[in-house]
Amino acid sequence: MSDPLEAVGPLSALVDGTRRDAYDYVCAQDHPVGRDEVATTLGIGRTLAAYHLDRLAAEGLLSVTYGRRSGRTGPGAGRPAKLYERSDRELDVSLPPRDYGLAAHLLAHAAARDEGGETRRSLRDAAGSLGREIAVTSQGSADLERLLRERGYEPYDDEGVMRLRNCPFHTVARSYPEIVCDMNLSLLEGLIAGLGLDVRATLEPAPGRCCVAVTPGPDER
Repeated sequence: MSDPLEAVGPLSALVDGTRRDAYDYVCAQDHPVGRDEVATTLGIGRTLAAYHLDRLAAEGLLSVTYGRRSGRTGPGAGRPAKLYERSDRELDVSLPPRDYGLAAHLLAHAAARDEGGETRRSLRDAAGSLGREIAVTSQGSADLERLLRERGYEPYDDEGVMRLRNCPFHTVARSYPEIVCDMNLSLLEGLIAGLGLDVRATLEPAPGRCCVAVTPGPDER
């Protein structure tokens, strides 16, 4: 287990309001972004935008690539622009140290080894029940997007389909994708049912996002 204090430095970089806004903007995009785009969006100078973006990159919160946004190549195309996107680094601070990720890995491993499938069925049932419980305790709010955002899913609209940019269980999902996606689907199905919404959760896995999408129309199963 890594020292939790190692994450304090990078996370402290987000205390600055402008830098946090820059980080949030970059993370909300489905493509690497340049300094000019961030500067325009935040209403700040390009030099200041570059300073904050480079600080986030130095702390490992953003990854840097280079590319020509115009698509031009060859002589006269100019130098490639410095582009930023969210890094794959995960930070977790817990004092005293806790390792909930290890517990999640052990539970997923147990479900994967259960040839009879009883553990997976129990996990689906528990996830569905938790989803309904979240809906019941949401103080009468039927705002699915808000509830998902509060739990780290980062929902966004994709031509009428609500997709989820982030999987809160990403680390475990890399090792046990079927187990985690199945659980995730049941969790959102329970949440939608508890809210009484006329939408349905479906599995639509793709790189760079959560495996579950929320589409119009009731669940016909």
